[in-house]
Amino acid sequence: MPRFRLTLAYDGTEFHGWQRQEPPGLPPLRTVQGVLEAAVRDVVRAPVLVVGASRTDAGVHALGQVAAFSAETSVPVERMPLAITSRLPEDVQVREAAIVADDFDPIGDCRSKGYRYRVLHTGPPAHWPDLFQRRTTYFSYHALDPDRMDEAARLLEGEHDFASFAQASHGRETTVRTIHSCRVRATGPYALELDVSGSGFLYNMVRIVAGTLVEVGRGRLVPEDMTRIIAAQDRRAAGPTLPPEGLCLMWVRYGEGPSACAPTSGAPPGTPAEE
Repeated sequence: MPRFRLTLAYDGTEFHGWQRQEPPGLPPLRTVQGVLEAAVRDVVRAPVLVVGASRTDAGVHALGQVAAFSAETSVPVERMPLAITSRLPEDVQVREAAIVADDFDPIGDCRSKGYRYRVLHTGPPAHWPDLFQRRTTYFSYHALDPDRMDEAARLLEGEHDFASFAQASHGRETTVRTIHSCRVRATGPYALELDVSGSGFLYNMVRIVAGTLVEVGRGRLVPEDMTRIIAAQDRRAAGPTLPPEGLCLMWVRYGEGPSACAPTSGAPPGTPAEE
């Protein structure tokens, strides 16, 4: 049976996250996996299970989510993006489709993921929150220093125990992760972006990293505090968890050899989302 890999983009504002959720005795919640499976089922005319690479949390967006399913279908793979997207709501799109190996696992075969957190900063009257970016950007009423934030962000790179940057209910056997790159850059007079990539991420980890870096940017922490916060292995040592609207899954990468995402794979249904 052919196996298909999809690359997806979605606005997560109106979704309860990626993972299908069916509360007992209640209608299913609106999730990306739920609407995608319904659309794929309509295209291939058979029940399907669509597996996603990242269980993004409620309100989190994606430009490069990866999902896969197996099905017999007469629809050519080059027509799959249009066929599926035409059956999806307006806040989800299939950008690419490809036929992959029968054993392709979007979670277990993952080598790295990249997230971006967008921030606008300083408040009225100097700068009003952007009316048209409110769904995709976090607004801080404090002026932030991107250079200090970038200095602090670099201290997170490498393999560390990130217990200080995970919610207590993270549901993972280990909080050790490898951050390949963590950088902050100004994108305008009142705008900045945090780009972070790694082998895998804990529940709310990027949003806690972003919240801690905002504390550095507004002067409540100094860059060197990041080393102390990592060593503490205590959630109370880090900054706040920023809201989901600023976070976007940018890409998921695959390659040969052992999976670099093994610590986050194979979690049972109901395990907390990554972000």
